[in-house]
Amino acid sequence: MVSVVHSLQQSDGEAAALAQLRLGLPDAAAAHVDAALALAREAYGEKLLGTGEPILQHALGMALIVASLDLDADARIAAVLFAASDHVEDCGERLKVGFGDTVAGLVAGLHRLGSLRPLTRAAAGVRSGAAEGVDEVKAQTEILRKMLLAMVDDIRVVLLRLASRVQSLRFLNNRPGPLREEMARESQLIYAPLANRLGIWHVKWELEDLSFRYLEPETYKHIATMLDEKRSEREGFIASAVRQLQSEMATAGIRAEVYGRPKHIFSIWNKMRGKDIEFAEVYDVRAVRIIVDDIKDCYTALGIVHHLWQPIHGEFDDYISHPKGNFYRSLHTAVEDESGRSLEVQIRTREMHEHAELGVAAHWRYKEAGGSTRAGGAYEDKISWLRQLLSWRDEIADSAEWVQQFRRAALDDTIYVLTPQDRVIDLPRGATALDFAYRLHTDLGHRCRGAKIDGHMASLGTPLQSGQRVEIVAAKTGGPSRDWLNPTQGYLATSRARTKVKQWFAAQDEAELLAQGRALVMRELQREGQTQTNLDELAAGLGLKSAEALFLGAARGEIGMRAIDTALRGGAEPLPPEPEIHTRKSRAGDSRILVVGVDKLLTQMGKCCKPMPPDAITGFVTRGKGISIHRVECMNFRNMAARNPERVIGTEWGEQAGAVYPIDLMVDAADRQGLLRDISDILSREKINVTAVKTQSRGGVAHMGFVVELPATGILGRVLSLLHDVPGVIRAARG
Repeated sequence: MVSVVHSLQQSDGEAAALAQLRLGLPDAAAAHVDAALALAREAYGEKLLGTGEPILQHALGMALIVASLDLDADARIAAVLFAASDHVEDCGERLKVGFGDTVAGLVAGLHRLGSLRPLTRAAAGVRSGAAEGVDEVKAQTEILRKMLLAMVDDIRVVLLRLASRVQSLRFLNNRPGPLREEMARESQLIYAPLANRLGIWHVKWELEDLSFRYLEPETYKHIATMLDEKRSEREGFIASAVRQLQSEMATAGIRAEVYGRPKHIFSIWNKMRGKDIEFAEVYDVRAVRIIVDDIKDCYTALGIVHHLWQPIHGEFDDYISHPKGNFYRSLHTAVEDESGRSLEVQIRTREMHEHAELGVAAHWRYKEAGGSTRAGGAYEDKISWLRQLLSWRDEIADSAEWVQQFRRAALDDTIYVLTPQDRVIDLPRGATALDFAYRLHTDLGHRCRGAKIDGHMASLGTPLQSGQRVEIVAAKTGGPSRDWLNPTQGYLATSRARTKVKQWFAAQDEAELLAQGRALVMRELQREGQTQTNLDELAAGLGLKSAEALFLGAARGEIGMRAIDTALRGGAEPLPPEPEIHTRKSRAGDSRILVVGVDKLLTQMGKCCKPMPPDAITGFVTRGKGISIHRVECMNFRNMAARNPERVIGTEWGEQAGAVYPIDLMVDAADRQGLLRDISDILSREKINVTAVKTQSRGGVAHMGFVVELPATGILGRVLSLLHDVPGVIRAARG
């Protein structure tokens, strides 16, 4: 397709360019274009851009590219006045009065995008010389592309920026040097993929081919020479193939449009590089496209193609029955004639062709991902919406409605802010300076005490905007404040940052527990005269992974001192003091435990797990001290059974009338005055005997442990329910 843009160079000057800019516009809109050009002449004069191109020449070329995209009068006027912000006094107000709010907004948007030029230029420079951190560079490049879209309220601003870049590359055609290479690299990295994503295919191809020509002149010339050497033969072959196909289609009664497809040098080189093949192996150097009316005709046409020529194995893809993840639909095949000359053929309906060419099918994803079809996220969905707008614009009669549709498509759920080193960080909209600090580094977030936004001090809870430069002010040491977790304070908007703060405080609580648990364990070891005990081995004897786990369990009351004593003695649980045994016998009697196969054996309840009916129980034969009864899931029992499985004996509950059983109750509650009294009142009302109480308060939460005696009448569930109802209780459970 020959772009209308090239006619600028073929015309006699501005008059011809102006005629093309006015083409297809209503008289009133055309008059506004005339006025814009008059203002541009007055403002720009003979001034030059940094590339050396006259500003007026650039404006006209840019406007003609915009016209070739069939954009409206406002976009064409904005292209003519692209540099007005720097050369017209009271630019915003003057443009609003003379051309309307939309034109003023487009020109302002272009000026904002211009502020990103140092970033895109820097990204291109880093990418060209990067030997390490390739993934990071790629991620930054992708964020920059998104940022270009997110920085505008109207997608036409991005289209105008693309048109400006094409015009710059054309101007630099005969001006080699570092500036041309820099702009080519930036175009290849940032702007060509954006054009691809928005479906502006001839802009994309021109950006790619010109950039490739400037960056790889020898490779470009080599491929161009190979194409030229076989141009007449190739064009003759394609013309013959088109005639054959048209004849066969007509015979089959299929209305079809058949034509040769132009091949772009960068596309050929990319395929050679991607597939590691030679020029002669690129099947689609010779290529035709067949456009038919419906899907049935697509497959009929495919049959005709395969009848005329021999299909090449492995070169057929049915993207109609199995569309790509980006909704691209077409039949692709490659064939060869009797002389071995290859031909690529694409077959699609007119609707599929319109979608593929105008961008409704997200063709960019599989091209850029090297053939992958990753599922798109919210960002890709919005790009798809933008691409649909490009194809629907001719169907929307009301220009105001079209603008409104574009504004709805603004990428408004993500912001892009800059570090002092010009690294781009993407955050959810509403994120604060403190969120930004945590996104950079967790430790930086913990030590964050202030922020500078665009050089001015701001509070940590200040919501950020796209394009702002943020510098974090941090203390050398320190941690976060609990106020940061208060949603009413507005310090944090992202769940990631809130999680980091919560983890910090949890780590502090754990450190305190470790210290408490270590003191408890060491005190017990000292009492037993076992201070030289290997703590890791002691923990393993209790079924724990490490000494730290032992300390935490001891501090939380999960590991009792009796269990530690048992582990120190190699798993043999010592006999409780004699008075306690006699008391238990008098309360429960020998008949409450039945030992399978044995009668009248001395039994005692394991203090480590305190079983009671209807718990599943088992027994362990101690050395000279009878049967120790445990819950089946008791960790202490499991450790002893693993070492001495022959001493495990089956047990079950016997006669239980009048028996009572000691159990542990654990209560966690918000600490307050009168909490222990309220819990004690419930236990008293239920006539429950409390034999021991242990309480500890940390961080405003009270951790309470009770040893109580309960009958085997199912009262446990009722007691726990009543404890749950006490104001402030977070958890009530059996230990």
